[in-house]
Amino acid sequence: MKKFAPLLILVVFTLFSVVVVLRHGYFGFITLALREPWAMQMLLDLAIALFLVAGWLRRDARTRGIEAWPYLVALPFLGSISPLAYLVHRRLRTR
Repeated sequence: MKKFAPLLILVVFTLFSVVVVLRHGYFGFITLALREPWAMQMLLDLAIALFLVAGWLRRDARTRGIEAWPYLVALPFLGSISPLAYLVHRRLRTR
């Protein structure tokens, strides 16, 4: 199960994200963040965390010979879906 965890999380979270975006729009989180301080705090925390993940992803991809740019470009638009997809790609490549 452990080796399939990134793929399972990627699929489930992506499906959930698609449903949320379809119901509330792509920028629905901004309306909430402007209205609720906790939502703004979570949005800023996510942005900082994704910035740190981008640094790790770039270094890890370089050491493994994987192109990082598609995942880094997608990061601001897809959030954690992008590094999850990278983890799946990395696992498939090491097989």
